Amino acid sequence: MRPSDKAESTGVLRAVFNVRAWNIAVRTAHMAAMGVLLGGHAFHVARGRLVLVLGITIATGVALAAIEAGGSFLWFFQGRGLMTLAKLLLLALVPVCWDWRLMILLAVVVLGSVGSHMPARFRYYSIVHRRVIPDGSGPGTSALSQ
Repeated sequence: MRPSDKAESTGVLRAVFNVRAWNIAVRTAHMAAMGVLLGGHAFHVARGRLVLVLGITIATGVALAAIEAGGSFLWFFQGRGLMTLAKLLLLALVPVCWDWRLMILLAVVVLGSVGSHMPARFRYYSIVHRRVIPDGSGPGTSALSQ
C-alpha cells in the first residue's frame, strides 16, 4: 500500500464517521421529506402517496434525535430535545388525526423554527436538573458560560 493510499483510506474513514456530516445529510433529507409531506397535504395529494414520505420524515427525525443526543440522555430532557420529541409525537398523530393533518404539520414547522432559534438558555435548560446545562458545542452556548 502506497502512503497516498493509506492517507486516502484514513480520509474516507473520517468522512464515514464524521458526525457533523451525518447530521447535515440527515437534516437535509428530513427537511426535504417534511417539505414534500407538507406540500402534499396542502395540495391534497392522495393519502397513499404520502404515507412513505411520512415514514421517511419520522425516520429521519428519529435519526436526527439520535445524532443530536450523541449517546447521552441529557439531550432528551433539555429544551432542544423536548421540542424534537414534541415534533415526532405530532408527526405520529398525522395518520390518526387525518382530518387535522395540515394543522398538525404546520405546528411541526412552527415548533421546528422556534426550537431552532430559541435562546440557548431555553435550548439547554434541563427539566430534570432544573438548570441550564450547555454542552459547549451548540450555537449560543458561549454566552451561557459568561
